[in-house]
Amino acid sequence: MRKRLNAHITWPEREVAQAERALAHAIRKSPIWREKDDRLRTVPGVGPGLARTLIVDLPELGTLNRKQIAALVGVAPLNRDSGTLRGKRTVWGGRAHVRATQYMVALVGARCNPVIRSFYQRLCDAGKAKKVALTACMRKLLTILNAMVKHRTCWGTNEIVCP
Repeated sequence: MRKRLNAHITWPEREVAQAERALAHAIRKSPIWREKDDRLRTVPGVGPGLARTLIVDLPELGTLNRKQIAALVGVAPLNRDSGTLRGKRTVWGGRAHVRATQYMVALVGARCNPVIRSFYQRLCDAGKAKKVALTACMRKLLTILNAMVKHRTCWGTNEIVCP
């Protein structure tokens, strides 16, 4: 029974590994995807996971403005107003898989990316809740990545690093 259970567990792991290898190969084979992948991975904290997620699940990256891309991913603050009632601004909707991956990268970025770290610290020092500050970092990072792809620049040029 135990061997049969192990066989059922290892089979999906092999399938996932094979799919990841096929995706990596497809990205390396396509000049457009390879350029995007190389460009995105110049950002501190952005690894193959987010780069692949953005290439596959967010092909609009680089073609939309900052407000549109933030709304598409679901990191744009949307209001809950009705008549004279003013509700709290929250983020919702969008592409959940991209947003979840972006969240993990923002966590890493708040520690190892100098631009995101200083932005996160400034928001926390201003009294923002850590979750709110992290969501703002997600949006800022997405905006930076969108601009990099749109203007075909890499991390470290003046246009990207300036606050």
